[in-house]
Amino acid sequence: MNDLLQRARAVKLAIFDVDGVLTDGRLYFLEDGSEFKTFNTLDGHGIKMLIGSGVRTAIISGRKTPVVERRANNLGIQHLFQGREDKLVVLDGLLAELGLDYEQVAYLGDDLPDLPVIRRVGLGMAVASADDFVRQHAHGVTQARGGEGAAREFCELIMRAQGTLDAAQAAYL
Repeated sequence: MNDLLQRARAVKLAIFDVDGVLTDGRLYFLEDGSEFKTFNTLDGHGIKMLIGSGVRTAIISGRKTPVVERRANNLGIQHLFQGREDKLVVLDGLLAELGLDYEQVAYLGDDLPDLPVIRRVGLGMAVASADDFVRQHAHGVTQARGGEGAAREFCELIMRAQGTLDAAQAAYL
């Protein structure tokens, strides 16, 4: 845990995958071809607290759906990239735009397309329900499964390391 906290201290940008991370990974298609996803409100509030603590946020997803755009807007996620399997290329462009280094980035993923980013950033984590190979190569693994509080756990780890978690929680007392 000390290594994770050390890595999390430098984080200025937290990036999330969607399917299997912010959701449980299941895809729901209606007869008309539309799609819906379920999101965890604890994860959402964790992201809002993280943003409030001054950490920038982004989503990089291989799939593209209006539901994710709506969720990102509702949470205040500043950077959204959908339909992008080349996640490392997206990361490189975002870092150039923001003037950040890999060590200042945390990433939460679950499957093989996330692995190049997980291995490159300062804090690359996998959710408990992630592919076994991805979990083996991540800096850490959440206790919670994707869509079941893993993003909240990830956000709180970063805030705890940066000394902002207590203030974020105390705001509700």
